[in-house]
Parts: sequence; structure tokens; C-alpha cells
Amino acid sequence: MLKEKILKAIDKNSKLTPKDLAAMLNSTEEEVASVIKELEEQTIICGYPTLINWDNTESERVTALIEVKVTPQRGQGFDKIAERIYRFDEVESVYLMSGGFDLTVIIEGKSMREVANFVSSKLAPMEAVLSTATHFVLKKYKEHGLPLVHETNDERMLITP
Repeated sequence: MLKEKILKAIDKNSKLTPKDLAAMLNSTEEEVASVIKELEEQTIICGYPTLINWDNTESERVTALIEVKVTPQRGQGFDKIAERIYRFDEVESVYLMSGGFDLTVIIEGKSMREVANFVSSKLAPMEAVLSTATHFVLKKYKEHGLPLVHETNDERMLITP
């Protein structure tokens, strides 16, 4: 139960210290630190990424979601293909999907051209890849459960009949 509470807390804020977590979860700092170490060793906790709203920076970034249809390899299914894809530096995430395509690949690049070059020169030529469909993210509103935009109040006057 403590494990799940720790995971839920640091999923939203990875900057929480064992001391902070102990106070929040009515536990000891040592117990929390021990649980975190165990979760890291079991690769349940795989890292501590920071959520950055790149739209608020000077940096130009393009995020693309690529639908990929593949031919699964005998004896290995989709795993070997997914591994080959996630090893590319451009790739942020790879997911096995149900439905009309097999894998979702999320990548980030400096421009649409860079993303297109990745798809045409690295992803599409792979032997197991049957087809791709690329979708560009126009605006991010929420990521990792956290809003990236500020709520705005509608200041239009209400007109009633």
C-alpha cells in the first residue's frame, strides 16, 4: 500500500524528497527511502523526467505521433521491432496498440522536415514496417496529468432573451 502511495505521489511531482513523502504518507523517512530504492531496483521506477512546456521557451520543437503497421517476427512478436525503433535517439515513446495499426511512435524534432526525414530514411525503410501515418501535435494542453495552459475566463457579456 505504501508503494502505491509513493508511486502516485512522485508520478505527479518527482521532486518530492523521502522526508516530504514520509510526512505526506504518515511514515518514516527511512522506510520511504527503502521502498524507493526497492522500486528502482525492480525497475518499477525507471527514471525521474521533468515535464517542460517547450512552447514557453525560445526552443523550436515539433512533436509527432506516428502510426506504424508492421509484420510481427516469428517467435518474437512485436517486441524486437519495437526495440529497434525505440533505440533511435529521436524516439521519445513506443507503444503497442490495438486497432488499425500496431505501434505508436512518438518523436520530437527541431522541424517538420526533420521528423519527415526520420520517417522516410530510418523508420519506413525497416524491413518489418508495412506503412506509417504521421500526425503532428499542434498544441499540448495536458501532459502526464498536468495542464500546460492557464485557464482563461470568458469575458464576453452574457446576453439573455
